[in-house]
Amino acid sequence: MQANRSIRKIITVGARTEGAGLPVRGPFPGTQLSDVDPFLLLDEVGPIVYGPGEAIGAPPHPHRGFETVTYVLEGEIEHRDSMGNHGTLGPGDVQWMTAGAGVLHSEMPTSAFLANGGTAHAFQLWVNLPADKKWVEPRYQEIPRERVPVVQTADGLAEGRVIAGSGLGVDAQVETHTPVTLHHWTLRPEAVLELEVPANQSVWIYVFEGDLVTADEAVSEGQMVLYGPGDRLVIGGPRESGRTQFLLGAGTPIREPIARMGPFVMNTQKELFEAFRDYQANRLGQIA
Repeated sequence: MQANRSIRKIITVGARTEGAGLPVRGPFPGTQLSDVDPFLLLDEVGPIVYGPGEAIGAPPHPHRGFETVTYVLEGEIEHRDSMGNHGTLGPGDVQWMTAGAGVLHSEMPTSAFLANGGTAHAFQLWVNLPADKKWVEPRYQEIPRERVPVVQTADGLAEGRVIAGSGLGVDAQVETHTPVTLHHWTLRPEAVLELEVPANQSVWIYVFEGDLVTADEAVSEGQMVLYGPGDRLVIGGPRESGRTQFLLGAGTPIREPIARMGPFVMNTQKELFEAFRDYQANRLGQIA
């Protein structure tokens, strides 16, 4: 018999400013990483409106030991990396990059977006890798909007984009080293969403527009819900007019030691120091 998940914790996420005035809301790692294992970081970047010539991005920087996910809602991002990959991400596109043994990459506004300006809004998610996969060969996956499966409840009041894992019987296109689920849901008033989630996985949602009700609790924009045990989620749509949007993440906990500093996530301090030495010695490659 299925058991609905209750709420273990609701966290209100404060906004911060990075770089040249970039607004960011980061649901975690502000909380204990064990609460969201195997996830490491979630940042909502923007929305911010840029004038011509104002847009900024992330110049070349390294990663090792985990996977980075970029999901664009608005704007355009140009990706380059030391594996030789080059791609452009627009609204609805997904980039899933396995840093593994080490990679150098950059995510900058496209020349057209920089010239014309516009609204930028995206999510950055980090997914940990277990010790036996931290040294896998780096891999780059770019999933365009049209290849991200879209699912709906029977009444059409809840619509989801299945970025990773599966949802309502539909599998995502992306391949992951760590068993995880990532959805983007939009709910209309009176929507009721019921999802099966493996009982052994940690589960969270982050509301970035509107409000919803789950486990008899009201949740609003800028709040994250951490769920307790169970194998089913029940989420209701906004109380009034409009819509609600949220990300849903679920994953099988790795439960290994985490040694983390800047762009590297390993299991020991020794491995961290080695990562910095390799980066300084240009052993993580160069962006052509």
